Amino acid sequence: MKMRNVGAHVSAAGGIDKAVERVAAIGGNCVQLFSGSPRVWAKPGLDRYSMDRFVSNLQKYSIAPVFTHALYLVNLASDKPDNIRKSFDSLKYELEFDSLVKGSGVVVHLGSHQGRGWEAGKEQLAKHIDALLKVTPDDSTFLIENSAGQKGKIASDLHEIRWLLDQAEKTNKWVSTGRLGWCFDTCHGHAAGYRLGDPAKMPASEKTAYASITELELWSTLRVVHVNDSRDPFDSGRDRHANIGEGNIPQEDVRFFINTPEVQKLPLILEAPGFDGKGPDAENIKRIGKLIS
Repeated sequence: MKMRNVGAHVSAAGGIDKAVERVAAIGGNCVQLFSGSPRVWAKPGLDRYSMDRFVSNLQKYSIAPVFTHALYLVNLASDKPDNIRKSFDSLKYELEFDSLVKGSGVVVHLGSHQGRGWEAGKEQLAKHIDALLKVTPDDSTFLIENSAGQKGKIASDLHEIRWLLDQAEKTNKWVSTGRLGWCFDTCHGHAAGYRLGDPAKMPASEKTAYASITELELWSTLRVVHVNDSRDPFDSGRDRHANIGEGNIPQEDVRFFINTPEVQKLPLILEAPGFDGKGPDAENIKRIGKLIS
């Protein structure tokens, strides 16, 4: 069987080339990073990045693909014009960064409708995604991440991702041209009420990630899977990651999901807290390795 892509979100402190070294040091072969601090709007000029060292390290350690995670501050569903403007500008920057590093996509939390409801804000969201893709490089990719079921959060329900993809395709064929896709996070799915196990072994009343993604025809647009355990019970609506095997997601369910034919083709990215509390580590990578058939 082809070697699986298993990596982690690691710090880019000291330069983006250091992120490559860090993921290689824990045994990963793909990487996710922030282009800068995830909690401030300000960003350095794109010419500040040491691309030569970054590319050299990617080749040296055989790391690919590369994903970027957008700021946590982003909210394209906000009802505040200033927040929308900042979110738009931030995502434009991230998509330009994705192009610069020859990345495979920017993973985005779309934000919250802040109590106004999905129906009230969905057209606004679709409009902003369309506008962003029009003004960013053709080789950059916007990836919608599923949310954990927190009150008001967009994309906890996979039907919402399906709707946004359909709108983008109708408007400018953003899906078929590869500019728009999505990311599934196992902790978020668990928290939002999607079981990760085999639908054939679940009661008919249970909603499973595999069956839902299949029914919504979302496999072809899924680009990456975040593999995280959860500190909280099923359907809790809480987004708190745990180390693999230390949380509330049954390991046999994780094993089933990541070994399905559809997921076998996809990169797996860890965002676990780490056994020393310093972020994804070799032990978490090793534990995913043991779950892979």
